[in-house]
Amino acid sequence: MELFFTEAVGGAVLGLIAGYAGYRAMLHIDEHNLEVLITLALVMVTYAVALRLHMSGPIAMVVAGLFIGNQGMKYAASETTRDYIKKFWSLIDEILNSVLFLLIGLEVLVIAKLVDHVGVALLIIPVTLAARWFSVFDPISILSRWGSFTKGAIPILTWGGLRGGIAVALALSLPPNEYKPTILTVTYAVVLFSIIVQGLTIKPLVERIVTQGKLQEPSA
Repeated sequence: MELFFTEAVGGAVLGLIAGYAGYRAMLHIDEHNLEVLITLALVMVTYAVALRLHMSGPIAMVVAGLFIGNQGMKYAASETTRDYIKKFWSLIDEILNSVLFLLIGLEVLVIAKLVDHVGVALLIIPVTLAARWFSVFDPISILSRWGSFTKGAIPILTWGGLRGGIAVALALSLPPNEYKPTILTVTYAVVLFSIIVQGLTIKPLVERIVTQGKLQEPSA
């Protein structure tokens, strides 16, 4: 519990503080090149501090990004600055995605040898889907008291929970230990299943549920 609080809550608080600091810096500056550098420094410094304090770097980045992406872009950045920041981070996103998928390709060579973990990987796939179902069912069941949801929202959101680059990146970022090969194999299995099976069948599922919903609607 203490570890979770430090990692998750501490990371969120750190991200909020860093995002606010970046927002205040951008608020008093009207130079797009410098403001782009502020966002870059925000990422590098905050992530380094999170690692130093044993907090979650990804959570800190998400919170800081949400703060800058909403408050910062709306109130502290001019139209020119917003354009430069979006183009800069779009380029960074493409570069990092290319590097990530290169690492994924190289890691497949290692995972291909880990046949001992295939059984665990196949077992985790339905467990992951069940966890996704509970994470969707509970909020919708509670919120449905105050509003309505589209018919079939639960199965569609459950089956549509595709996993990819982020899950693999987190698995690859783990320090070397005896459990890392198992975690990598399981993560790859879940990602491949979600992309190949869920990704290719989500459209027919949506069409089937929507079509059934329309057929069951009473005619006027």
